[in-house]
Order: sequence, then structure tokens, then C-alpha cells
Amino acid sequence: HLLGMRTPTAMIVGMVLCPCGLLLTLTGTLAPNWRQVSLIPNQPIDLIWEQGIWYMCSERQSSHDRLCGQADELGYFEKVPVRAAQGLMPTSLVLTLVGLVVAALGVRCWRKEPRHILAGVAGLVLLLSGLLSLIPPSWYTHELWALPAPSDSTLVVGYSVVLSYLGSCLEILGGLALTLSFHHYCKEH
Repeated sequence: HLLGMRTPTAMIVGMVLCPCGLLLTLTGTLAPNWRQVSLIPNQPIDLIWEQGIWYMCSERQSSHDRLCGQADELGYFEKVPVRAAQGLMPTSLVLTLVGLVVAALGVRCWRKEPRHILAGVAGLVLLLSGLLSLIPPSWYTHELWALPAPSDSTLVVGYSVVLSYLGSCLEILGGLALTLSFHHYCKEH
């Protein structure tokens, strides 16, 4: 049995939420769907552009013909919210991985007692990574209609933003749960 009776519930919660947050944030970072542009003038009515932070795709809804790596003729990738997301999302992912490694060492179930200080530090790292990955989708959503798009087209938030939000929140909650280990340490000493 991996998680013995000695592993505090808060640690288990942190070790479950943070990897889930990592998966959601990773998907949000890589998937090209931060924004959907539809009803583009002088284009087929069923054409949708999916814009991510790395590349763009266009898809015909009727035939599901999908083409990625579209040219950025409007300067979308040059905009600060997109650039910030390109920097912050990968940074957050790396921090999350570091936090999870430290958390695993702190929660280590093959030892008699968890290392509360290590788990607490991991919680702070994971909390920080969650906050870092919360900034880009928030900023992007705020600037959604200001980012370049063909005039008179319809813009909606894509699923990548939603996944990034959810992932960030899970990491923040998991990080907070792991930081409760400091309280456990203080109680003992």
C-alpha cells in the first residue's frame, strides 16, 4: 500500500490535485485553442480559426478538414498577452514538475514519517506555479477582443484557456494543501 495511515490527508489531497492540474495546464499550453474566430468575412461560413499561443489551425466544420501552422498575417503572436503566455506557461510547467518531485520526497511513503518541511516547501513551489499559470489565461481572456482578428468576425474563448484556468486552480489548491505541512511541523516542534 502506497499511502499509509501516517500520510496526512492534506498531503494526499496535494499529491492528487497537483498532477491533475499539471495535465490540464500542459494540455492548455500545447493545444491551439485559446481563442476561436468564426464568421470571418470573405471566408466560407463554416470556417473556424483556432488560435493558440504557439500556432493556429483552421477547420471547415462541414468537412472537418483541418490545417495547422497557419501564417500569422495579423501579428497575433507579437502581442504581449500571447508572448507572456509563451513564457509563463512553460515556466509554470517546469516549476510544477520540480514541486512534484520535492513533494514526492517529502510525502515519501516508504519512510515511517513524512518530511513535513519538504512537503511544505513543495506546496509553496506548487502554489507559485499555479499562480504563474493563472496569469496568462486571465490576461488573455481580458485582452481576448483586443488581440488582432479580422474585423466583423466572431470571437470566443477556446477550451485551452478553460483547461489552463482549471489546471491553475487545482495546482493552487494542491499547493495550499501541501503547505499545511508547515503547520504539522510547527505543532511537533
